[in-house]
Amino acid sequence: MVANRGEIAIRVFRACTELGIRTVAVYSEQDTGQMHRQKADEAYLIGKGLPPVAAYLHIPDIIKVAKENGVDAIHPGYGFLSERSDFAQACSDAGVRFVGPSPDTVRKMGDKVEARSLAIVAGVPVVPGTDSPISSLQEAQAFAQTYGFPIIFKAAYGGGGRGMRVVREYEELEENYQRAYSEALTAFGNGALFIEKFIEKPRHIEVQILGDKYGNVIHLYERDCSIQRRHQKKVVEIAPGFQLDPQLRDRLHADAVNLAKQVRF
Repeated sequence: MVANRGEIAIRVFRACTELGIRTVAVYSEQDTGQMHRQKADEAYLIGKGLPPVAAYLHIPDIIKVAKENGVDAIHPGYGFLSERSDFAQACSDAGVRFVGPSPDTVRKMGDKVEARSLAIVAGVPVVPGTDSPISSLQEAQAFAQTYGFPIIFKAAYGGGGRGMRVVREYEELEENYQRAYSEALTAFGNGALFIEKFIEKPRHIEVQILGDKYGNVIHLYERDCSIQRRHQKKVVEIAPGFQLDPQLRDRLHADAVNLAKQVRF
């Protein structure tokens, strides 16, 4: 089963079909006509009466469909429940393999604040940020006074550009705090935020990693995802990263592998 929709579900279904593995799709009421439903061998409705995003975040329905239909494994795709440790745990409790890291690893890396702390322990450099999720506007104001603007609010328990707001001056602080909180709550079911110093015009380089249950971790080189809109990597990705200093490339690869080993990915 793929607990997701659209292109990511279709890609996983295609790979499974090539491997001779039967596939199961889930869909919300609004997604009845979506292509991913037709690309799977079986498809089941989840989240009846719920809006689309809430339907794909409804863990009990997804687990119920899996158990009732003999599902062996669930692939979360990206977004939605892919960074939710409680979903990985629910799969394990139901006797269904979660295609991804262990619940503990998902929890550590899904919590962006703890992930920062683990990165520091692993010797990976990080930009200035809060040590824990903030719980009030006053904490945001204190951070801004210490480090100056611009700063960025980020969802503590999710990614993909949701719950992210750049603040460039004091007058924008309260509005962007409220908006980031609301976006994070809607997208991930948790509105907790943390703050980082915003880096102007950075290059967004990602290192692809692969780990197995025996503790082996390798990198599959990097991709440059700098061309974005709304902090989301949906425009173009380039691999390998171009005009990247060879020594910096080696450091990025090593840091990615070290961090993955640190959390037993």
